[in-house]
Amino acid sequence: MSEAIPAIMSSDEIIALTLEVLGMNASDMRCAYCGNLATEWDHLNAIVRDKRPTGYISEIHNLVPACGKCNQSKGNKPWRSWMFGPSPLSPASRGVGDIEERAERIADYERRFPPVRIDFEAVVDGGLWRAYWDAHRNLIEEMKRCEELATAVRAEISSQAEPLRDRWIDSGH
Repeated sequence: MSEAIPAIMSSDEIIALTLEVLGMNASDMRCAYCGNLATEWDHLNAIVRDKRPTGYISEIHNLVPACGKCNQSKGNKPWRSWMFGPSPLSPASRGVGDIEERAERIADYERRFPPVRIDFEAVVDGGLWRAYWDAHRNLIEEMKRCEELATAVRAEISSQAEPLRDRWIDSGH
């Protein structure tokens, strides 16, 4: 579904300002959530939840540097409840000492630079929107059918491979 959601690239200057507001610089990017070395960027607000677009997009004001542990643990949960919640590898469950300060920096960042949120259904032609979701549903159904067929193919191949393997073993290999 995320293939239909726009992404807006930012200039180096905007990225530098983002990092500054978050208390970092490009030469030593740290995870906004826990302070470990950042390895990726995380969407503060999920762009997809429950297999539907939230209206948020991929743009700098909806992104923060993150480490892999935090990004994977957070998933598409709201950042604040995840940070202070019991999820495995959340900053609270890992005992991050300056969690309040980190959360305040992120909240300040969101206040200063509210992320773009679009009501896709209001801005996209209704027929086009329905056609996209029909095609999406059909693709998912075809992928499921393909997996069922692949399972059947593997079963047939395995049944043919067993006698060959047994002959190979019996011949002293």
